[in-house]
Amino acid sequence: MVIGALEVGGTKMVCAIGDENGIIKEQISIPTVSPEKTFPEIKEYFNDKNIEALGIGCFGQIDLNRDSKTYGYITETPKIPWRNCDIVGEFKRSFNIPVGFDTDVNASLLGEATWGAARGIKNALYMTIGTGIGIGVLAEGSLVHGMLHPEAGHILLRQHPDDNFKGICPYHKNCFEGLACGPAVESRWGVKGADLAGNDSVWELEAYYIAQALYDYILVLSPEIIILGGGIMKQEKLFGLIHRKLEIFNGSYLLTGEFKNLNGYIVPAALKGDQGIMGAIKLAINEMGI
Repeated sequence: MVIGALEVGGTKMVCAIGDENGIIKEQISIPTVSPEKTFPEIKEYFNDKNIEALGIGCFGQIDLNRDSKTYGYITETPKIPWRNCDIVGEFKRSFNIPVGFDTDVNASLLGEATWGAARGIKNALYMTIGTGIGIGVLAEGSLVHGMLHPEAGHILLRQHPDDNFKGICPYHKNCFEGLACGPAVESRWGVKGADLAGNDSVWELEAYYIAQALYDYILVLSPEIIILGGGIMKQEKLFGLIHRKLEIFNGSYLLTGEFKNLNGYIVPAALKGDQGIMGAIKLAINEMGI
């Protein structure tokens, strides 16, 4: 089978060709500009590939309600040119093939659940911490949607007593994303996170917010594994810091096997950056009913 996959990001679009086994045959990256400029480049890439279906993992907010008039649209987003953009319809009209569609983080989780760290697990959580913070949730083997889709990057957190930073989220200020995403780190410290690797105070504070959010998710969703990705998590020291702070938040309340082995419970993505595009392949396969 020839499967098309598209990872729609705020700065770039990753286009790929894969097969039903999740094997990526080729991929390219196209800058995200505006629909008018970016769509033609994407279509040109896929035009001669004879793809049988296309899967799209997309930044949000998006409409995933198949009964809605705006199903397949990017709806509310800070990326103004992409507001009210009928992304699924655009490609269905052009290629007349099945088009699978979900959030970028759900696609990443689906990739990990199908071929990666969450394979064989029915309840899992994938979180990416980068330009923004996004969460994908797998519950009893199904991706969680509901009213919209999980927007757990915007949960409100208790601010660290020594942190006077006001937060950068234009909606909530001190939500998780407002306090701990990549641009928040840069705004708080005046330097990009990649240049702060040796500053322990930066990562102690970051781990405080990540662990606090994760503990909330654990108590509500009861995942069997948590996978962390995104640019911030390239600071590998964060995993150990998060584990220690999570133990503090927990006290001795949860005594599950997972809490006795946090190294195996809260883990990096196994698919090494390809989880989103591999998840998009799986979205396409699912849309075909296979």
